[in-house]
Amino acid sequence: MIDFFFSNWQDILMSISEHIFISLLSLGLGVVVAVPLGILVSKNKKLSHLVISIASILQTIPSLALLAMFVPLLGIGTVPAVAALFVYSLLPIIRNTVLGMEGVNKNTLDAAKGMGLTYHQLISKVQLPLALPVVMAGIRLSGVYVFAWASLAAYIGAGGLGNYIFNGLNTFNFPMILWGTIPVTCLALLYDYLMSRLEIRWSPKMSRKQVSE
Repeated sequence: MIDFFFSNWQDILMSISEHIFISLLSLGLGVVVAVPLGILVSKNKKLSHLVISIASILQTIPSLALLAMFVPLLGIGTVPAVAALFVYSLLPIIRNTVLGMEGVNKNTLDAAKGMGLTYHQLISKVQLPLALPVVMAGIRLSGVYVFAWASLAAYIGAGGLGNYIFNGLNTFNFPMILWGTIPVTCLALLYDYLMSRLEIRWSPKMSRKQVSE
């Protein structure tokens, strides 16, 4: 196993960088779309249920089937892989954004309105900061999924660590399988740890006091 790494370390590092690029790009697009969408629909129960239901239906599509659906539209390679992973990233972020925005204490919002805050100030200065821990939890969960599912991108020529997993399975090469699987697991765990630290750091002080009480 060690010999395999020293023989292929440059290609392994290249695959890791491809995997990170695909995952972070997909997740970043998901955050850019899902967080504003969640904030927008959180004011309307029926609309939020509709949007979450649509995202849930999209996530029930098998991963390989979704990748295959994008190939006729976008070809093979990185673009369809990012598009498919972007779709899979939406549900946890939208759902947690809606839950976080809806979970802010009504008395806090009324007090902010009484201080003369506008609708946009209410969202940006009060509601969103208080909902941030829940939103971050959704981004954290979504990212772990994306890092794991990015392995399937190798099926459509997008590269990444999935190449080692699938090539190893096809040739019964156990070290190759391990050097595809272990880095994927480590990347997902590292991302989860870093996001947990950010989640704690960006949590409003009021939320921390409430938890301690």
